[in-house]
Amino acid sequence: MRQHVNPLSLVHQQPRPLPPPAELFAHPDQPLVLDIGCARGRFLLDLAPLQSHHNHLGVEIRRPLVEAAEAERIAAGLTNLHFLFCNANVSLERWLADLPGGLLQRVSIQFPDPWFKLRHRKRRVLQPPLLRSIAAALAPGAELFLQSDVAAVIEPMVALCEASGCFKRPAEDDRPWRASNPLPVPTERERHVLAQGLPVYRVLYRRNHAAVPALEHLELAAGAAGAEGGNPEIAGLAGKAGQRHR
Repeated sequence: MRQHVNPLSLVHQQPRPLPPPAELFAHPDQPLVLDIGCARGRFLLDLAPLQSHHNHLGVEIRRPLVEAAEAERIAAGLTNLHFLFCNANVSLERWLADLPGGLLQRVSIQFPDPWFKLRHRKRRVLQPPLLRSIAAALAPGAELFLQSDVAAVIEPMVALCEASGCFKRPAEDDRPWRASNPLPVPTERERHVLAQGLPVYRVLYRRNHAAVPALEHLELAAGAAGAEGGNPEIAGLAGKAGQRHR
């Protein structure tokens, strides 16, 4: 289970300089995949051995989970994996901007905390500055993968991505939601939801050649998406909002 953390609290608003890939991985030139909100890290702990030709970075706002995941990574001897404690919306922008061009191959945001209330929309993980940073760091063809079991959570994320103009969906994918996970490993939350016969809402994007839009444009789009909200009946499938599997 995972407890909510308020990303707007003072302690989580302090920028944290993040180490460059050369300090994180044995082979820093390998293609990089980034999982934002990795929680206890079990998804990446399972994925990294299967994709040894990629480096994997998980970032998480809950320090105890990062420490536990890092201890397990070290014990497993995984040199193509690392976990970092940070608030993605505070510390990732500079780190992404400093990445060598073409290094970042995929970003995933899976089952983020469900901040349902309109007044809490600034606590949601995919904020306009972060999306701009992701779009700027991804080369054309690189991927952004989103999934959630709460329609009211993923719908504003999709609306923001669509408004950016920086991404396209594979023509063969089902609409409005992709039917299957393109990754070889599910998260704990995904297994939990599917075991109950409940839906998972997925979207796979690929970066196109469009220029990154102005922040003001995305701020307006985010405000519109937050005001529209989601389907409360589907949102109820999340169960208790105070605790989450990952």
